[in-house]
Amino acid sequence: MLKPEETRAYLKRLGVTNIEPLTLSYLYKLHQAHVEKITWQTIDIVSGHPMPIDLHSSIQLMIHDRSGYCFHLNGAFGELLRTLGYQVSWHRAGVQPHGQKPTINSFHLGLTVTLCNERQEEEIWIADVGLGDMPYGPLPVRAGSYTQGPFQYQVTPSAIDPNGWRMVHDPSGSSVGVDYGRESLQTIEEFIPKHEIYSLSPDSPWINLFLVRSRHAEGSNELRGCIWKKREGDRIEKTEILTKSMWLEVLGDVFHEKLVNYSPMERDELWRRVWRLHEQWKKARTAAD
Repeated sequence: MLKPEETRAYLKRLGVTNIEPLTLSYLYKLHQAHVEKITWQTIDIVSGHPMPIDLHSSIQLMIHDRSGYCFHLNGAFGELLRTLGYQVSWHRAGVQPHGQKPTINSFHLGLTVTLCNERQEEEIWIADVGLGDMPYGPLPVRAGSYTQGPFQYQVTPSAIDPNGWRMVHDPSGSSVGVDYGRESLQTIEEFIPKHEIYSLSPDSPWINLFLVRSRHAEGSNELRGCIWKKREGDRIEKTEILTKSMWLEVLGDVFHEKLVNYSPMERDELWRRVWRLHEQWKKARTAAD
């Protein structure tokens, strides 16, 4: 549970001024603010300074103008919601990249909230703020299609866990979808070895991929190395960023990533590393063509 001062600081970071009744509309407000104001990112992994995912550390990231990826984001958000009084569960989950099979491998930490509807029936809502370019607001664990801005999502039963569920991403999205196990977890201990692989292993998909993502009502933003992809409705615009000053400006103004924990020297080194990786990517793409 968060301390009162931590709760106030977290809500301030989200731009939410009041603690409101535990309704679906308040959950929407919190979820939408989270994916707008706090990015999904691999900054600390690429820089060689990954942060631990225990709940205390994750909460400190959120209240001190930093962020993380799924383990940090859903861990901290789940604890905030639990502190406010929501009924929260974490779940084993797995993201299905394009070209791969679906799985529930605990390389993603899922998050749900159970609410009572007007008929006093319990309903489960996916409140996953750890997916970068996925839902802008909660989705019900109920089979159907759901439109949020330019994106169309589907919720279906999972083929991996017969009691679980699957969230299918928009066809233009960065992944095919996510499968969630039904079992409710009250701690995130089993995700720590997965985080160690993602943050330290040379086989990690993130260790050499600088990636920052956020959502908003009409679309999304992504900074992949030095390529800024901006989506507004059906329009997608890509910009190659060629200078450190512009790169830092986009990080700060668009993604709210001020790199507050990085010294000027560390920011310079991070930019040089990202630029080297960007140049390698361009050479590889040219060779493939």
